[in-house]
Amino acid sequence: MSAAAAESRVDVFFYGLFMDADVLREHQVAAVDPRPAYAEGYALRIGRRATLIAFAGQRAYGMVYALTEADLDRLYSGPGLDQYRPEPLLVQMHGGITLPVLCYVCPRPQPGEANAEYAARLRAVLQKLRFPPEYVQTVT
Repeated sequence: MSAAAAESRVDVFFYGLFMDADVLREHQVAAVDPRPAYAEGYALRIGRRATLIAFAGQRAYGMVYALTEADLDRLYSGPGLDQYRPEPLLVQMHGGITLPVLCYVCPRPQPGEANAEYAARLRAVLQKLRFPPEYVQTVT
């Protein structure tokens, strides 16, 4: 692979703990170009982990970062993260710009499946990134 290909980056929408650049650094991922965004028509669901599901009238907030393929491999090769699959998604950026991104989602949680510790950590990340308080309150 050429050096240019190795450094090629793709925009990825994160809606869970990977929204936090500090968490990405803990995974040895040097994400660049952070941008807040939201996915219209999607809802956040938390089971053992977070995922997005199509849900009319809902909006899921997150961050877009530019990452390399090697970064993505590093992030999604960990225990439990191998369930996540990349899907194309359109997100809304500041100023009404629509951006095509990759978004990693896992299977929908089973009824009653929850992770209160993850939800609390995610609320803290959303507050740190200054997402709307009314959205932060919905994360359970």
